[in-house]
Amino acid sequence: MPKNFQIIDVGTRKGCSIIAEIDEAGMMRVLGVGVVPSKGMQKGIVVDIDAASRSVQESVRVAQSTSGIEMKSAFVSITGRHLRSVNNRGTVGIFTPSRRVSPGDVRKAVAESRNITIPSDRSLVRIIPRYYILDGQVEVKDPAGMHGFRLEVDTHLVTGSITAIRNLIDCVRGAGVEVEDLIPGAVAAGEAVLTEEEKELGVFLADIGGGTADIALFKQGSVWHSAALPIGGYQVTRDLSIGLEVLFQLAEEAKIRFGNVTPGYEAEGTISLGDGYTVSGREFHEIINARVEEIFHLIFAEISSHEHEITAPAGLILTGGTANLPGIEALAQELFRLSTRVRVPREVTGPADMLYDPAYATSVGLLLWAAKHGAEVWWKAEELIPATSPWITSAAWGMAWGKAGRIT
Repeated sequence: MPKNFQIIDVGTRKGCSIIAEIDEAGMMRVLGVGVVPSKGMQKGIVVDIDAASRSVQESVRVAQSTSGIEMKSAFVSITGRHLRSVNNRGTVGIFTPSRRVSPGDVRKAVAESRNITIPSDRSLVRIIPRYYILDGQVEVKDPAGMHGFRLEVDTHLVTGSITAIRNLIDCVRGAGVEVEDLIPGAVAAGEAVLTEEEKELGVFLADIGGGTADIALFKQGSVWHSAALPIGGYQVTRDLSIGLEVLFQLAEEAKIRFGNVTPGYEAEGTISLGDGYTVSGREFHEIINARVEEIFHLIFAEISSHEHEITAPAGLILTGGTANLPGIEALAQELFRLSTRVRVPREVTGPADMLYDPAYATSVGLLLWAAKHGAEVWWKAEELIPATSPWITSAAWGMAWGKAGRIT
């Protein structure tokens, strides 16, 4: 029987809900898509729960109407400047007579890695095992069933503001949908636009959306660093609106129609924005270029401390709606001195033509993550933020952990 997967991508500028299925052959087919303008969101964070919930509800309604399937729970994206990441290591001894690593030993090692100091206003969002070490043997992919005395695991931990997480969960629940799992935007986008070879070799990802830029470094097949910056296409449009003294919507439409950040590009004459507005083409492009270059400098500042020339030989992958700006690939390559490509999502069929766009990298990535790791969900929303404590108990964590030895 085909298995259904549902996702909700709560973006700053748009909300996207998708219902898809995987058939017996392992092929994913999109059944329904709902895309609506987002309300109540600012730089990836809920600032008006009622407005944001109505937007989610509308996107879910459209996806349900086109698919004929009710969305009861969904995998949900999370982003925003409140997200932080850190890498840590967990260690356990193997004490069984056979000295064979059990799934329980793997769970315990990963659980040990979460023992870090987290401020009281923050909570653990996700643990991503990067690799295991068994008796000094580095980069063991799956130690379950192997013999050894000491098991270690290196993990990537993502934490977030309890307030921001609660508001996001309440926003989705207010639309009548339970949160199946929260996935950081950069991790989801990586599923949609990166190849396994790139992730193994070392690659940087910048998913530049409307209100945030989700940044990640992938290496040896997993994520090593991730962050969310409060910058994106909204800031470009806002600069145009203020600098040219035009309405925001006119500035947004003009950015899409006339924007070009190709190095050396020189605009001449005037640009008609509609409603009787005309502006200098040169001034128009100077404003766009200045803001996009600033966005790239902030991204560069985030990744430069990670020895990008050494750790990311596969270069930089750009995605997200802002990656649709003509010339952005060439501009990033000139500024970063890194091989740069713009990518669209992959591996979806069905009525999904609109999804073959950088703007939907996170949305499609959520689907791919759900299909790949859906059976391995290690928390539920009520366990992520219990009523009395921001911590997940070790017992609840162990019971909710899925198949051992798999990256979650």
